[in-house]
Amino acid sequence: MSSESRRIFIKKVTAGSVAAAVIPQSVYDIESRQKEDGLVFLFQGDSITDGNRGRNQDPNHIMGHGYAFSIASRVGYAFPEKKLTFINRGISGNKVTDLDKRWKEDTLDLKPDVLSILIGINDSSSLVNSRPDPVSLQMYNDIYRSLLDRVIKENPKVLLVLSQPFVFKHSGNSPDWEKRVADLTERQRIAEKIALDYNAVYVKLQTAFDEACKKAPVEYWIWDGIHPTVAGHEVIAREWLKQVGKRLAFLKKV
Repeated sequence: MSSESRRIFIKKVTAGSVAAAVIPQSVYDIESRQKEDGLVFLFQGDSITDGNRGRNQDPNHIMGHGYAFSIASRVGYAFPEKKLTFINRGISGNKVTDLDKRWKEDTLDLKPDVLSILIGINDSSSLVNSRPDPVSLQMYNDIYRSLLDRVIKENPKVLLVLSQPFVFKHSGNSPDWEKRVADLTERQRIAEKIALDYNAVYVKLQTAFDEACKKAPVEYWIWDGIHPTVAGHEVIAREWLKQVGKRLAFLKKV
C-alpha cells in the first residue's frame, strides 16, 4: 500500500464510528520500524500489572513488584545506552470500561512505542458474579478494539502486546467455576482474535502457566487462582520477553 493510499484509508476509517470499522495494524507495515533507541514501554491492565506500584515519581517503587518490574529491570539493565523508558499504569480492579475512562491521560498522553495490555479477568468476574456494571463479551470486544484504534490513530507504528487473561481453580474461586471458565475462555478467544486483526504480539499466559504447572502445583505460581506469586510473575515476564523478542530483536539478548 502506497503512502497516499494509506493516508486515504486512515482518513476514511477514522471518519467513521468505531463500531463500523476496525483499523488493522498490518496496514501500517510496522515491520519497517527502524527505531530502537528511546522507546517508551507502557504496561496497562489490572492488579496483576499494578503490582502495588507507586503513585508518584519515586523510582524505587514506580514499576511495582510484578512482571512489569521484572521486564523493566532486566531490559533496562541490559541496554542503558538505548535510553528506554518504562511506565506502569495498571490499576487494581480495572476492566476495559475503566481503561476507556482513563485512556487519554494514562495511555495516549504518554505516547507509548510499545503498549502492553493484560485485561479481562475483572471483566469476566463482573458478569459471572453479577457485579455492578458488568462487561459483556460484546462490550469486551468492542471497547478493547476502540482503545487500540485510538492508540494507532496517535501512533501508527506502535507495537501492541496483548496478553491472554488467565484463571486457575482454587478454593477461593466463585462456586460457578464452570461458568467462569466458559466466560474467560471466550474472552481469551476474543483477545487472540483482536491480536491477530491488529498484528499485535499475543502472549499466551494460560498456556505458559499450564507448562509451569508441570514443574510445581498451581499454588506455587498463582496463589489464589488469579494473582501470581513472585515465581508466577517470572513466568509472565519470561513469556512476554520471548514473544515480544520476535518483533524487537534486541530483546532476544536479555
